[in-house]
Amino acid sequence: MIKRITSALMWFPLVLIILLIRNKYIVDICLAFIAYLALNEYFNAVSHVSNPVRWIGYLCCASISIIHLVPIEWLPIVVSGAVPILLLLLFAQVIATDMKTTFKDIAYTFFGICYVVFCIMFIAFLDGMPNGNILIWYAIIAAWGTDIFAFFIGKYFGKHKFSKVSPKKSIEGCIGGTIGATILILLYTMAVNYFWNMEYSYWIMAIIGIALSFIGQMGDFAASSIKRYVEIKDFSNLIPGHGGMLDRIDSLIFIAPFAYVLFRML
Repeated sequence: MIKRITSALMWFPLVLIILLIRNKYIVDICLAFIAYLALNEYFNAVSHVSNPVRWIGYLCCASISIIHLVPIEWLPIVVSGAVPILLLLLFAQVIATDMKTTFKDIAYTFFGICYVVFCIMFIAFLDGMPNGNILIWYAIIAAWGTDIFAFFIGKYFGKHKFSKVSPKKSIEGCIGGTIGATILILLYTMAVNYFWNMEYSYWIMAIIGIALSFIGQMGDFAASSIKRYVEIKDFSNLIPGHGGMLDRIDSLIFIAPFAYVLFRML
């Protein structure tokens, strides 16, 4: 537990500094590096059952670093065209290698890119929105707040197991994580409305907080299902007490696309 808390205290200021710089290009480069670390962990995990096409995955990670160099009016076209281009490259790899790269290999690669890279890309989109420097913290608080409260409440009060996908998680921990994260989101909303003169509705933000917390926990279970399938405990030991980069951001990358869509609707 001490390692877990120490690591969290070390990483939070780093995230805070990067986001407070308010330079979208620096944020994009940092997100590209994070995507590389997370995708590499995923590729290492699934290499037990396939041979992923790493160079295409890493190229996709690098693309995050230039996402805001694309004119905003072209962005929907570029993003929507990314999937067919990715499929084209993957099947070209199958042909070029005379089927030494198999359909299973490109299927695992395609899923990993969608799961890691495209979801992390939405963090960049969220940060680049009007008031993105405020809104992105709703996603972060929902992810990490849920994780913290679920861990401690599950540890001390958890009695009913939630799912075989992640046997250590309890129903009490999941509920407590959502309640705790929602309270933090309401406190954050209070601070935002007071210090930045915003007029965010507490009811709407509470509903969004509950939804994002639930989605984040689904992201946690998704990562657990992958690890259970390939029979590993953590994606790596990069962060003491937390595992790998993907272990640390599994909730956040699930939350980011939904947070982006929800805040675009407001």
